[in-house]
Amino acid sequence: MKHGKKYNESAKLVDRASLYDTDAALELAVKTASAKFDETVEVHIRLGVDSRHADQQVRGAVVLPNGTGRTVRVAVFAKGADADAAAAAGAEVVGAEDLVARIQGEGFMDFDVCIATPNMMGLVGRLGKVLGPRGLMPSPKAGTVTPDVAKAVTEAKAGKIEYRLDKTNIIHCPIGKVSFGAEKLAENFNTLLDAVIKAKPAAAKGQYIRSCVLATTMGPGVRVNPNKIGTVTAEA
Repeated sequence: MKHGKKYNESAKLVDRASLYDTDAALELAVKTASAKFDETVEVHIRLGVDSRHADQQVRGAVVLPNGTGRTVRVAVFAKGADADAAAAAGAEVVGAEDLVARIQGEGFMDFDVCIATPNMMGLVGRLGKVLGPRGLMPSPKAGTVTPDVAKAVTEAKAGKIEYRLDKTNIIHCPIGKVSFGAEKLAENFNTLLDAVIKAKPAAAKGQYIRSCVLATTMGPGVRVNPNKIGTVTAEA
């Protein structure tokens, strides 16, 4: 794959053969950001599990202490008092049958997080083929199917992110913006890793966290030493 001049210059700062401590990796990731916009810092974690088995799924959600650095637009499926509470908490879109009709008929998708009360899931289920592939389907595990929609909206706005395995057993998550600096990014990184470690399936054998890579939107990957991440060694 051919990269641009800025990427190649940034890549020279990274020793691809090295495994960096978390703090050093984050500082390096921030240093390699060369775009004119405030790049997102992402973490990619390969786990020693097999996502094809139900008892080895890793999925959940966590509120990052410093947020994600982006404005989150929230849609809520609710009625009555629940709808009022969601709107009061700051949800951009609140509805029920009318919202389903907008999504199905108009292709409306102007939101980043989708939340629903439990009694709405029969209705929301009609949108599975639309919301599912986009990772927007409400889920109890992610805390987006809940009777307390106001709390869920507040958390989403505050920087709650969902983590889940893809088909290659890797979790991909944003942990903030380059402008946060290494210290705030480290707080977000450690919060996410703690949650992933606590979500370790009982069926997982051997080393749990196989590899971890940090990268900015336009920058090269920086490999983090998996044996020096929080409590990884004790859990692996």
